[in-house]
Amino acid sequence: MRWQVSLSLVFTFTAALAACDDSAFEPRPEQVKKTAPAPSASAASPKVTIDPTDLAFFKPLPARFDSDKNPVTEAKVKLGRMLYYETRLSLNQELSCNSCHLLAQYGVDNQRTSSGHKKQLGGRNSPTVYNAAGHVAQFWDGRAASVEDQAKGPILNPIEMAMPNSDAVLNVLKSIPEYEKLFKEAFPKDKNAISYDNLANAIGAFERQLTTPGRWDKFLLGDKGALTEAEKAGFAKFAKLGCPTCHNGAGVGGAQFQKLGLVNPYPDQSDLGRYAVTKNEADKMFFRVPSLRNVEKTAPYFNNGSIPTLELAVKTMAHYQLGADLKDDEIATIVVWLKSLTGELPAAYIAKPDLPPSTDKTPKPKLD
Repeated sequence: MRWQVSLSLVFTFTAALAACDDSAFEPRPEQVKKTAPAPSASAASPKVTIDPTDLAFFKPLPARFDSDKNPVTEAKVKLGRMLYYETRLSLNQELSCNSCHLLAQYGVDNQRTSSGHKKQLGGRNSPTVYNAAGHVAQFWDGRAASVEDQAKGPILNPIEMAMPNSDAVLNVLKSIPEYEKLFKEAFPKDKNAISYDNLANAIGAFERQLTTPGRWDKFLLGDKGALTEAEKAGFAKFAKLGCPTCHNGAGVGGAQFQKLGLVNPYPDQSDLGRYAVTKNEADKMFFRVPSLRNVEKTAPYFNNGSIPTLELAVKTMAHYQLGADLKDDEIATIVVWLKSLTGELPAAYIAKPDLPPSTDKTPKPKLD
């Protein structure tokens, strides 16, 4: 769910905006109300006029990203929140979704690659889960179509949570009476409510409301004082370079796939991106364009976490995607705007719930 692949591409604007959810653009009131006010602009700061056609590439975040296949309900969200924090879904019973996607840290662990079972390291940087439900697909290579599909993967991945199969996961859940009750409440029409699909649906329902509206959304909704003149200048530079070609929509990215190294070949091609999924030569070095929402908080950057700072990410992407070698002051002004994309974390929504106790039937952790 990060900056890494592409700051902007000047050439082909795809139908990315269509991938964003149009259903609800108003952020949750409790989030916007708490958003920190914009810093006071210096009296010497020149007034910046934003071209309305540049803003047409963007949309405010919806309150949630709805799914016809998995309608969000209060019962699903309650269960999904618990499962998101549930370490008993891992073989050693030490890891949960929140181990790599820390909700209190903008949905990331700020590591190059995350540590899983037996301290094994994954091959790619863990993207943020915030606003991820609005993306065109999940994972850097897009191998999961939705957050529900994505939720199934890490639990059974031998490097991550390492459960041997879905039956082992269900045995854990069925051994805990409170989970039986919660699954029946969340999926009342299902004869066998505790299923691997329903586990994923519950986690997905919870993640569909992990949105982080902030000052950028207020600006898009008409509050022109929500950004400082310096931030507006940074956006103007971002737009002039052509960055909204890929970083657009409600997520300011996440809506399409693009090639890493479009203009200048990217030197590190050890990870071929989407090609690993499709085996199509044309997909080599294509990755899902990351969202720039909260990008200030989600370092390190790129698919392998190789870029430690936002400034270096801007410089690198400008060179390889645009063929532009930006000066330090140009990079700095863009970074000022990028920091305005930091939103408000929904503190009450992400609070860790009390989890039900194990029983004598609950499988024990396997540490070897």
